[in-house]
Amino acid sequence: MHGGAERRFVSLESATARRNGAGFMPCQGLYYQPAGKRPTVAFIATHYNVDFSEHYLAEHMARRGYGFLGWNTRFRGNEAFFLLKPALEDIGAGVRWLKEEAAVERVVLLGNSGGGSLMGAYQSRSSDHGGQPPCDFYLSLNAHPGRPEVLTAWMDPSVTDEADPLATDASLSLYEPGNGPPYPQAFLTRYREAQRQRNQRITDWAVAELSRMASRGHSDRAFNLYRTWADPRMVDPDLDPSERPPRRCYAGDPQKANYSPRGIGLTSTCRTWLDMWSLSQSQCRGAPHLANVTVPSLVIQSMADTGVFPSDARLIHEALGAADKTLTFIAGDHYLLEPADARDAAADLIAGWLRPRL
Repeated sequence: MHGGAERRFVSLESATARRNGAGFMPCQGLYYQPAGKRPTVAFIATHYNVDFSEHYLAEHMARRGYGFLGWNTRFRGNEAFFLLKPALEDIGAGVRWLKEEAAVERVVLLGNSGGGSLMGAYQSRSSDHGGQPPCDFYLSLNAHPGRPEVLTAWMDPSVTDEADPLATDASLSLYEPGNGPPYPQAFLTRYREAQRQRNQRITDWAVAELSRMASRGHSDRAFNLYRTWADPRMVDPDLDPSERPPRRCYAGDPQKANYSPRGIGLTSTCRTWLDMWSLSQSQCRGAPHLANVTVPSLVIQSMADTGVFPSDARLIHEALGAADKTLTFIAGDHYLLEPADARDAAADLIAGWLRPRL
């Protein structure tokens, strides 16, 4: 028993990944269920990189009668080498286990935080991705619109040399006092375009570098990406208004975080950049996949989230192809740590939305 719920460890091979020589399986997670009962409906939650095996909603949903598989692909803690196709195979292994071993009749894809676009991609490709089983419901919870979208929205466009974390064009710096806040619209327009250009410059370099590597018999290379805590919304709460505090991001003060070696996409290979982070080439953008998600869908967004904003939730809701889709804003931060009842309130909301659809 754990928090009023039974849980068990699940570890599986998947279509293209076998048990490691050291003994561990590529896919691992924890399955939660109500004590002494076999649920007929279960959630599965997965992220590109973060360990979701002990996801904060797991026990809450189990206490409400649902199963919950906190699931990790082979890329847990290994974002630098992420590739979408094998990750979807690993998610499929978890969905298949729910249906065949846990005897679940219906599955809810929980796309939380960065996992929102990943689970959208799974549902979008399930019908033509090696026979992976599709799911019955899609839930977006405090989710980013897509992997390339969030990185580009956060990246510092004032970087003038990717090899030098200090190289800066002050006229494009979010943290140059003369630029704001408040930030003039002309600055914001130039800023957003410069972010897209930075993403494209790295994409162009990665394509060229792969060609150069191949000419010498190398398959890929790794590189670092600096300064990725620079979304103007992190500094000025009047942009995309919500209940979030000013000058906050998931790593604390965004200016300090921006000039530290911490951030999303810190290390990638060229292939991972093109597969996950590139605006022009990645298959991890949200909207194209969400358009293919036609199952009943619920989008929940916390109003004090410091990294996902109200407009992001609206974009996800608009992009979904489902006829039955709901957008709801709730109190709370990104992880629903505050207020004290935020997680219970979210679980009640989800259960209440599901009940008439089962």
